Amino acid sequence: MFLQMKEPAPMEQNSEISQKLRSLYEAVQEEAIPDKFLDLLEKLDQAEQASRSTSDEH
Repeated sequence: MFLQMKEPAPMEQNSEISQKLRSLYEAVQEEAIPDKFLDLLEKLDQAEQASRSTSDEH
């Protein structure tokens, strides 16, 4: 005798997917930003400020 697994209703599937996505998003939010990325952001900020000061002079 084979037991057939009943497929979850579409709303149940969506709820489970939503819950897993929310959990993944929260885990990503808690991760630290890599130092290399922070350094890159700092360099971009400096370049943007230098560009502004150069354009203000003209």
